[in-house]
Amino acid sequence: MALIAPSILAADFANLQAEVEMLNDSAADWIHIDVMDGVFVPNISLGIPVTQAIKKHSSKPLDVHLMIVQPERYLEAFRDAGADVLTVHLEASTHLHRTIQQIKALGMKAGVAINPHTSVALLTDIAADIDLVCLMSVNPGFGGQKFIENTYTKTTELAALLKARHSKALIEIDGGVNQGNADKLIQAGAGVLVAGNFVFSDANPKAVIARLKSLA
Repeated sequence: MALIAPSILAADFANLQAEVEMLNDSAADWIHIDVMDGVFVPNISLGIPVTQAIKKHSSKPLDVHLMIVQPERYLEAFRDAGADVLTVHLEASTHLHRTIQQIKALGMKAGVAINPHTSVALLTDIAADIDLVCLMSVNPGFGGQKFIENTYTKTTELAALLKARHSKALIEIDGGVNQGNADKLIQAGAGVLVAGNFVFSDANPKAVIARLKSLA
């Protein structure tokens, strides 16, 4: 059964505690936190203090996605802030294997994210060492973008690669996930669905999460 990880980036930041408490009371499995530095991606969002604040009120694991350059500088800081799953971008990590080992040594699950233009084949040599692969199904940096259709093919290819490498890593889809594409993504091999605007723009976000969970 796929996990549902609502993206807090789409929440009402003026009422963040209430939004986190709503997610606690929902069928969500994780809370997804997008960290952007304005360098690796053309936007700035969240960070260590906000992650700490979310952790204070959350009863769900925190799935932290670092869209930043030199992510290895902040691994321990995000562990201390409350990250349970920490994902770095392949494109931003010069020494990816070392970074993955450091994340795991710090007691977190280790994830690798790849952008829409990045081939899943580049994960071949790291596949057996990671707990999660985050496939960006939009170009990273902003919420509310249109889902890239090639993601279905990419998910299928990644599922085959992980099987061939005897990897138990979950496939996470991040960007443009909704009720219309969730089932097809799960059939292709997705194990975690990140949903932001689709959840938080609805008048009843808990009902939206429940519908996604029923598909999973």
